[in-house]
Amino acid sequence: MKFTEMPYGRVDFDEVEKEFAALMEEFRAAGSGEEQFAVHQKYYALRDRTDTCITLAQIRHDVDTTDGFYKEEQDYYDQMGPRYSNMVIEYQKLLYDSPYRAELEKKIGPVAFRNMELSRKSMEEKLIPLVQEENVLATSYEDILANAKIDWDGETLNLSLLKPYLKNPDRNVRKRAWKKFSAYFQENEQKLDEIYDKLVKNRTRQAKEMGYENYVELGYYRMTRNCYDRKQVEAFRAQVKKDFVPFVEKLHEKRRKALGLEKLSYIDEGVHFKEGNPDPVGTPEEILKAGQRMYEELSPETKEFFDFMMENGLFDVLGRKNKRVGGYMTYLPMYGSPFIFANFNGTSGDVDVITHECGHAFQGYLAGKDPIKEHADITMETAECHSMSMEFFTEKWMEWFFGDRAKDYLEMHFEDACMFIPYGCMVDEFQHEVYENPDMTPAERKAVWTRLEKEYKPHLDYGTDPFFGKGGYWQQQHHIYSFPFYYIDYVIAQTVAFEYKLWMDEDYEAAWKSYLKLCQMSASDFFNNMIPACGLRLPFEDGCLKEIAQKLEKRLAL
Repeated sequence: MKFTEMPYGRVDFDEVEKEFAALMEEFRAAGSGEEQFAVHQKYYALRDRTDTCITLAQIRHDVDTTDGFYKEEQDYYDQMGPRYSNMVIEYQKLLYDSPYRAELEKKIGPVAFRNMELSRKSMEEKLIPLVQEENVLATSYEDILANAKIDWDGETLNLSLLKPYLKNPDRNVRKRAWKKFSAYFQENEQKLDEIYDKLVKNRTRQAKEMGYENYVELGYYRMTRNCYDRKQVEAFRAQVKKDFVPFVEKLHEKRRKALGLEKLSYIDEGVHFKEGNPDPVGTPEEILKAGQRMYEELSPETKEFFDFMMENGLFDVLGRKNKRVGGYMTYLPMYGSPFIFANFNGTSGDVDVITHECGHAFQGYLAGKDPIKEHADITMETAECHSMSMEFFTEKWMEWFFGDRAKDYLEMHFEDACMFIPYGCMVDEFQHEVYENPDMTPAERKAVWTRLEKEYKPHLDYGTDPFFGKGGYWQQQHHIYSFPFYYIDYVIAQTVAFEYKLWMDEDYEAAWKSYLKLCQMSASDFFNNMIPACGLRLPFEDGCLKEIAQKLEKRLAL
């Protein structure tokens, strides 16, 4: 069904609660694992109906945050979401404690039961008011970003539409754009500080209510870290500092020389060529059409997927005023439909949507065919492996998007991927410090960020910028506000993607076969098992980052 034709009606959670109660009664009365699984399939249907309506409201709110109707609907789900999550957990308790669990586990797999255990550790009914407040705070932050109105030569831009100017080849234009970008955050600094302070204290209260020392443990449960822990993450970050940061700093030095600068400034971040970064050729419609041809050539599976997306209008990618910033892929289970939301702005990021977000959507499309719904409940580091690896698998078609600057794009994309790894670790370490010390003042949090920037990005120089120069850059990273601890997942996944990149340069077909296997495995096994099963090395292994850095440095002949 086309997205525009999908009907929406507000979910009545009183009715949903009654349906859950009836299902739970039927589940308890079932006399065998087979009978309980039949009830569980009714649970699938209830979740599909409910989740589809919630997702429709979210998308339609995000495409126009000033739409009064869907603003009310989003506010409603911010309030009702925790109640709904609790209903799900109460049902899953029956499944988890079933006398027929062994039979059920054979059907839906051990990963599902481990995830249920983590869900139980992450939510109880008593937390509902706090989670409701948390949702409202996160939405208020997103609204501040979405509703930015920045004057640019008489035109009013939002943050997404301003971003191309931050990478303009004219350094004076970049400087002016960064000044306006910084000024917007400085103007809203007090609000942003207040919102984040409330979020940190709210999440800390939730953790205390659940009996945890701080939010870090609760945050890991909520991120469904089902096969690795914070010690492994800390060791991974240490590898990055020791073995990857020095390599990446060489890339920044290479970039400085290419730009003909004596010293890099923050206004040069993300700029790779003196003549400017390569931009895609063609209109957004032509970019989508080129994507369709690309996926037709890549594989039969990707052709089927992308044709489905195009035929059903499952993209909203044009940058517009009053549209939420950023991009994402989500899923509408009743229709087996992934949906991609983005903000095209005429930069190479538009093509990244066709590769990165489509990597998510392709895997979601495949997972939707699995009758066991729990297999679609992938953890975030696995999800990002699908997207970040697809960015590399589609490299051979970049001429269609960038014309005679395709080679420049490939160089820029590769270096950006390398440079992301230290930044992603910095975001993660910052959040650990914040939630381990929840009483820090806003100024103290910014001091932590400044210190970490010196460790992970020693080349970075903010000069006299009054906001970013005082440790405020993190306040534009919406994951820190809205999705705590969802950032190291990108770094873990980027490491896996580099393994695929190095592999496909040697044997593309073998690498693609492994990638397709990983997508099809979905969440049927744990990440720590799937990666080796697909012929890859686990990023957590000691020496993994050092080996990758050495291979990449050799490849670039630095």
